[in-house]
Amino acid sequence: MRILLTNDDGITAPGIAALYDALQGLGEIRVVAPADMQSASSHGITFHHPLMVSEVQANPRMRGVAVEGRPADCVKLAARCLWQEWYGVGARPDLVVSGMNAGANVGINVIYSGTVGAAVEGAFLGIPSIAVSLHLGDRTKTQFARGAEIARVAIDRILQHPLDAHRVMNVNVPRTESPDAPMPAIRVAKMNVSAGIDGYERRVSPDGRTYYWPNGNGMEFFHTAEHTDVEALTARFVTVTPLWYDLSEHETLESWGARLNG
Repeated sequence: MRILLTNDDGITAPGIAALYDALQGLGEIRVVAPADMQSASSHGITFHHPLMVSEVQANPRMRGVAVEGRPADCVKLAARCLWQEWYGVGARPDLVVSGMNAGANVGINVIYSGTVGAAVEGAFLGIPSIAVSLHLGDRTKTQFARGAEIARVAIDRILQHPLDAHRVMNVNVPRTESPDAPMPAIRVAKMNVSAGIDGYERRVSPDGRTYYWPNGNGMEFFHTAEHTDVEALTARFVTVTPLWYDLSEHETLESWGARLNG
């Protein structure tokens, strides 16, 4: 199996390095990731600028292609160009893994997430994809390596079952602050769809201009419904949420057709 590994924190981020190590033995891993931080870039892609690329030795164990673009750009470029250059005409990844993100991607944050956006791009292109994120508590105690090992267990269990070519699986690992943290239970949960309550702090620059600084931790919502990913992750489960990128509200298509054409 040939695996495309990407992320939205940048190719030198600790999360992608940890996940690269944890995925060893699953298949042949190729890293194509943003050259720098692209957090919360959602599914944005680049149209008006060229995608500059360079091969980088991100750490002693991981080499990859750094793309001066967004996470979805990385997947599009890898699947449509780089894979053919490496493996021949018609070649494409067997699996896209995006992560491991430094911070949870649950609830409505899934919409904003560049990590999930990259995985969704893979699914657009007919490649099964898995997004992986790690809920952060005390950053000074966060154990990326152990978090990635926990994610690998979840990925292995997911891959024991056939994945549709257009499927996205969103995996979130709870706070992991010990190198020997036990494997949490896995819970399959739906998205919590309440809006977040993060806000903005009004400030004034030294030259007198007003600006606003985002605040909040991304894990506070107006409402946390039962049996959702937010509830489960807060309770220290590994959460797995199957996602689908068709945003059509199928249940009301017929009724809206009748209203507008009746």
